[in-house]
This record gives sequence, structure tokens and C-alpha cells, in this order.
Amino acid sequence: MNEQNFPVKKKLELRLLMILFCYIIAGYVALSFLQFAFSDIKSPVTQWLCLRLDVIYFFYLCIGLTCIFLHYWKKPWNYLNEVITATQTIYEQNSRTIELSEPLRNVAQQMNALKMSLLLSQKAVKEAEDRKNELVMYLAHDIRTPLTAVIGYLSLLDEAPDMPQDQKAKYVGIALDKAERLETLINELFEITRYHTAAVPLKKTSIDLYALLAQVTQELYPTLSARGNSAILSMEESINIFGDAEKLARVFNNLLKNAAAYSYPDTEIKISAQKQGKNAVIVFQNHGQTIDAAQLETIFEKFTRLDEARLSDTGGIGLGLPIAKEIVTLHGGKITAQSSSEQVAFTITLPLFS
Repeated sequence: MNEQNFPVKKKLELRLLMILFCYIIAGYVALSFLQFAFSDIKSPVTQWLCLRLDVIYFFYLCIGLTCIFLHYWKKPWNYLNEVITATQTIYEQNSRTIELSEPLRNVAQQMNALKMSLLLSQKAVKEAEDRKNELVMYLAHDIRTPLTAVIGYLSLLDEAPDMPQDQKAKYVGIALDKAERLETLINELFEITRYHTAAVPLKKTSIDLYALLAQVTQELYPTLSARGNSAILSMEESINIFGDAEKLARVFNNLLKNAAAYSYPDTEIKISAQKQGKNAVIVFQNHGQTIDAAQLETIFEKFTRLDEARLSDTGGIGLGLPIAKEIVTLHGGKITAQSSSEQVAFTITLPLFS
């Protein structure tokens, strides 16, 4: 392998070469100095030492180089022990950073990055677990409500076989309505799973966007008029997009239903569309309670419904917007939500061609 893949090895090699070079030069300089000093001192001892300076220098090199090589022989093992000890701290649930010797600085940075990544992953897992428990609780609540009504009215019918026909028909009608709602909730749950796994094929054709939006608006007229709301459709020009008309109709239907559910009574819901480059941008805007930033961040997550909606017996289990997002994503587009000053807007961006 290329040595650039081993920065620690290169650092040790360079440091060893520099120390050896400096050690040899220092010994040579000391040897030259002693030779010069002994040449001026006339004594038997200095004369004897002067004659043996080469031998002394030889032993100096042997002993010194041996010690240096032993020191650097131990260093990799010391570094290995540091790394082994540091790996044990990666999984610790704290923010303490890993510190290693200077040659291992890059390794320490990588290990700290790995530890931070593990901490974030563990945090994400915990949040996902908490979210799952919350979703199960919400799902149980939303399914139990119509199921309890079905069981209650069927029990009344079972306990009173001689019940008047008109009252019996009323109870049967209520039980059937709640059963159908329960079926809708379960179908939504299966549907979001299908969309999320991208198991839904798209049957793309050329779509007249105005005609599709107008159709959705007309279909939801009874729902809108029940609270005095109305939908106003405005488009700058004729826009044709390439997509699955049935599934995009589901997106617009979900958004319009959502707008109707959260609009103030007797207000308008504005639907607009325009071309922007190679995309079509569709906006659903309604006048209603401002949604805070924290709720906007999770509004497209599964089972997310505003608190007041959960207290009611209307709507789904918070899967309308997630389903809309999955369909838009399958079409290569995106959907966003904004809210301020009692205005709520959902913006869909879809490619004109694909």
C-alpha cells in the first residue's frame, strides 16, 4: 500500500531519522571538540584517551543507537495500547473527547467523529422509539373511537331485539358509519406503507392541471360549504404536467380537506398554480390558526395531527399529508408548508416533464 495511507508510520520514521542524524552529528562534534582539547593537554591520561576516542565514539554510537531503537520499538505498542483504551471510551454515553499522542492526532479526530456519530445515532434511535410508542398510542386512540361506537350500538341492538324499527335503523346506520370510518383509517395505514416502500407504480399521462384542480374543488364543495368556506382557483395560464392523475388528485384532495378542516368558518381557500422554469408550483392557502415552527417540522410525519383535531371525531389518523408527500416524492417533486399571521400555505413543486 502507499505510505500516504500510514501517516503515523511516516511521522515515526521521519522522527527516528532526525534523532539518529542529530545524535550522530552531536557525537561527531563532541569527538572533534575532545580531540582539539586533548591535543593541548599534555598528560598520560589525556594522551591515552586521545588515542582511544574512536573506540569511545564507537561505544557511544552502539549504546545510544540501541537505546533509540529500543525506545522506538516500544512506541508502536504504546500507541496500540492508547488506541485500544480509546476504543473502549467510544461507546461511553458522555461527551468526553478522546485524546491520543501527537502522531495519532488524526486517529483521535476520527475516533471522536465516530463517537459523536454513535451518540447521535443512539439519540435518533431513542427518539424513534419514543416516537413509535407515541404513534402506537395515537393509533390505538383513533381506531378505538369508532370501534367502541360500533360495539356499543351493536350491543344495544343485540340486547333489545324488539327495538322500534326507526330506532333500530338509526343505530344500524351509526354503526355502519363508524365501521366505514374504521375501514378508512386502516386503509390509510396500509396505504402509507405502500407509498413509503415505493411499491406503488405510477401511470403517467399528460394532465391538464386546471381541470384536475377544478374537479377536486367541485368534489369537495359539500365539505367546504358545510362551514361556509369556499375554494378560489386561479392560474396564470394553461399548465400541463406529466404524472399520475389519480394519485395527484389524491394529493390535492388531501390538501384541500386539510385546509377545510383547519380554516376559520366563512373564509376562502385560495388555490393557485404557475410555471417556474421546468416546474409547476401549486399553492393551497387558507386563513386559519398559525401553526408554530415546531409543528411545521413534523407536519408531514406519519400520524401527526394538530391537538384540536385529535380531540374531534373527524379526519383520519394523520396520514393525509404524509401520503401526499410520498406521492409528490414519487413524482420527483417536493412539498413544503409555511404559516404566519393566521395564514397557512402548502406549496407543491412538480416537474412539468419527467
